[in-house]
Amino acid sequence: MNEVEQLRQAMRATERAPRGALDLGTIMREGRRIRRRRQLAGAGRAALSVAVVLGVAVGVLGDRPPQPEPQPAPVATAPAHPTAAPGPTEGTQEPRPVGDVVDSGIRYGGEERVFYFVRVDLPRQPRVTIGLVAGRRTADGTLTSDFLANDVEGSDRRPGFHAIGYDQAGPVPTKPQVPTFGYFVGPAQRIVGTVDGRQITARQARWSEDPQVVIFWFEPRKLAPGTPLDGIVARDVRGRKL
Repeated sequence: MNEVEQLRQAMRATERAPRGALDLGTIMREGRRIRRRRQLAGAGRAALSVAVVLGVAVGVLGDRPPQPEPQPAPVATAPAHPTAAPGPTEGTQEPRPVGDVVDSGIRYGGEERVFYFVRVDLPRQPRVTIGLVAGRRTADGTLTSDFLANDVEGSDRRPGFHAIGYDQAGPVPTKPQVPTFGYFVGPAQRIVGTVDGRQITARQARWSEDPQVVIFWFEPRKLAPGTPLDGIVARDVRGRKL
């Protein structure tokens, strides 16, 4: 008679008893005896013996009310504390304006939209040294740059229009939105953009460092930020196209 048959015989010894009064002592004794024999035979077979005994025990106890499972002990967690963003370092400070800061007349609560030039450094482009920033200025004079437009080749002082900045659509929209802006080198008295057949006159101001450089921008109420221009022209004091 093998071990499984001996275990079954131990169970049959209790079959005539009511299900609620099974002789668990006999069953467990036989199970322990078989388990000890298995352990003597080797560690690998002992593991199989334990699995058989546990399976029988679960079947015998199936009619009992389910016992509550032990609850895991609570895990202590450290309270979350927001971390402050690091302050500006030497490499992340706002670039210093070159020349005067131009007030656009556009307000965002306690801030105002301003434009100013900053130094730029482009490898292999020694004639591009400045870029135009659309930024904001608070009441205490603090500047925040939102958009930088600059040439990527040639000369930043050649006559005519240079890089024009548009509010870029993206997953993180600019807030507040940046009006269309840029600069022109030459004796421009009037700068006009065209959109869907409409002509829109830009506001403008001359750069304090070079009167030939004209900063211009379009008011958002006349040209929605991000709207591409179909065309743009500059005219001199006589209305001639430059």
